[in-house]
Amino acid sequence: MALTATNRRTGPLLALVGLLGGVVLLLSLHLLPPTNQISPVRRTISEYALSTNKWLFDASILLIAAASAAGFFLLWRRRAHLPTAVFGAIWTLSLLAVVVFTKNNWAIGPSTGGMVHRYASVAAFLSLPLAVMLAAGWLFPRQRAWRWAARGFGALSLLWFGTIVVGAVNMLAGGPPWWRFVPLGLVERAIAGFAVAGLVVVLLGLHRAGSRRVD
Repeated sequence: MALTATNRRTGPLLALVGLLGGVVLLLSLHLLPPTNQISPVRRTISEYALSTNKWLFDASILLIAAASAAGFFLLWRRRAHLPTAVFGAIWTLSLLAVVVFTKNNWAIGPSTGGMVHRYASVAAFLSLPLAVMLAAGWLFPRQRAWRWAARGFGALSLLWFGTIVVGAVNMLAGGPPWWRFVPLGLVERAIAGFAVAGLVVVLLGLHRAGSRRVD
């Protein structure tokens, strides 16, 4: 019983530490050469994988994926709704695909692996905010501030993704290519940043729930 109680409290914290550790590694690519020369406004996050710092990019994504998998497993143990688990699994598997299949190097041309990477990125960007918003509903039934914080971050992430949709529609209407219509690097970082912030709220809430149950 003591071990179970400890796991309820420490499990979410360990997942949170892993998640934040992966984020810190990813952010370090903005500061370390040669990736500090990559524009965070115009260049996508996966652009780092085309540099000599690919190993650091891969390590950060794998750490985020492992921490996310642990967090959603703990949610499942608390009988999370099936859609939450499904979207959490899609997010985790999509991150693994992003590592395995490197993005297109347009100096060379498109590739099958690059297209897989693109679709996996879209799946990741959509699945995490949806998982966070669904989890918030049942995890915070009475904690309105926590519930709306998680949902708010998820909604902001999806709104930023919506700018890409607007760009695609505008391109079909005769406008410029969608990847030039929006500052794609900034948009990607906002999508991922708000979604991960929502997951941080969920993991903190899961820790609080475990502590209350132990008390």
